[in-house]
Amino acid sequence: MTDLNIQTGEDPVAVRETVIPLIRRLREQTSLGVSVCLGTLAPNVYDELQSAGATIYIIKFEIADSAAYARLSAPGSLEERLEHIRLLARKGWRVSSGFIAGLPGQSAQDVLDNLKLARELPLAGCSVSPFIPGEATPLRDATTGDLDLTLNCMALLRLMRPDWVIPAVSALNLAGPGSGYHRGLRTGANLVTMNLTPSDMREDYLLYRRDRFIMTEEKILSALESEKLVPSEQSLAEFYQANEDRSVSAAVVA
Repeated sequence: MTDLNIQTGEDPVAVRETVIPLIRRLREQTSLGVSVCLGTLAPNVYDELQSAGATIYIIKFEIADSAAYARLSAPGSLEERLEHIRLLARKGWRVSSGFIAGLPGQSAQDVLDNLKLARELPLAGCSVSPFIPGEATPLRDATTGDLDLTLNCMALLRLMRPDWVIPAVSALNLAGPGSGYHRGLRTGANLVTMNLTPSDMREDYLLYRRDRFIMTEEKILSALESEKLVPSEQSLAEFYQANEDRSVSAAVVA
């Protein structure tokens, strides 16, 4: 492992009491890169997280249509979400975002709007997740997002931004059982993530359904090997810094 991502619900108390002390401890005792996925917070809390040692903030915009965002009861408003993405970038965070492919009623134009918004935002990376019906939501009987649509979006992101970090998400295996994750690795993904939540606690953190595909170290290494890929020893922070150094060198040469 080169990096650790800490994720919570949008809970500022958990951030102050648990996340920030944990980041400080990680900085003291490890060389791991630290990213966080904590939702929208007060600007001063972003500063505290950064001072503690986190450098990457993951905050999804999910869908580029503000009316659909509100209709689907996503957190806050789309406008608020986008403003926080821009604020984080101004504060020096490397920000990764993402959107959902295959939401019920989503049109081809909606997909293009998602890609356009991703390109316009000050991002260092972006994910695409296929829509997975949540068991306890009004969309529980909706159709799972199309795997090919998701992969095409990932491929377009990679062509659009060769420098971005694009993860292979575990939901690919729900949209395409047995092959989805492997195909994601062939389609432009350059980040794999392992679920470290203890197995006896996962039921307390249900995202959408109980048969969620859990990516373990064994499954990840097997998928990489089958696609003839080799795990990197470079952390995300080091990867971003190397990209910035290359960009500066190119600008000086030009």
